[in-house]
Amino acid sequence: MSQYDHIHFAAASGEPAQAALADLIDRYGQVPRYAADVIVALGGDGFMLQCLHEGTGLPVYGMNRGTVGFLMNDYVPSDLPERLAAAEEAMINPLSMKAETEDGVLHEALAINEVSLLRAGPQAAKLRISINGKVRMEALICDGAIVSTPAGSTAYNFSAHGPILPIGSDVLALTGIASFRPRRWQGAILPSSALVRFDVLESGKRPVMADADSRSVKPVKWVEIRSEPEIAHHILFDPGHGLEERLMREQFA
Repeated sequence: MSQYDHIHFAAASGEPAQAALADLIDRYGQVPRYAADVIVALGGDGFMLQCLHEGTGLPVYGMNRGTVGFLMNDYVPSDLPERLAAAEEAMINPLSMKAETEDGVLHEALAINEVSLLRAGPQAAKLRISINGKVRMEALICDGAIVSTPAGSTAYNFSAHGPILPIGSDVLALTGIASFRPRRWQGAILPSSALVRFDVLESGKRPVMADADSRSVKPVKWVEIRSEPEIAHHILFDPGHGLEERLMREQFA
């Protein structure tokens, strides 16, 4: 017996994921989530994030029935118990976001990949950036900004020309999206203990939305972001295909 003998299968709503769900339950049975040792998630990266956000504390082994599948393993229905027993585990600490909207309501959310601020109108956003209570940039004029974890650094952050961060590194990436002023600003790498605050300037004509792993609030007055070391998500990967190896491959692709 292994530590992952009791499997709960969960699937996205798409046909490939649902077909895989039926096949795997037929092969291995289905254990209720409360009695499971592990969750096997069938879908894409978005569905993997959804499973992790549900906060069961169980490790999640993903099999790709979506598009990119950076956080997923290949879909191979045979020998699943053996693969689970041999899997490598990666631990991820999420970001916490606090944001106050223009109506004075405080919103809180967790993000495994990134928290992003995005302009919500025709004009560029204007953001003041503070780190640990000290103003570091009086005004960033941009389409938005991203604070990313190492696990999320190959996603939206990388598309915005941010750095890929080694998994397990105690740093966060702060990356501007289409930065206009300062024109040459290349972003920053911050310690994971940093408290990042964005204040939205001229919010009346430059509205901004905040997004934590696709959960959005708008229009925001300010946003604070920090890592949450007390919360840990556990993802399982086939041997030799863990997050560290995937991040390394992305840098030489």
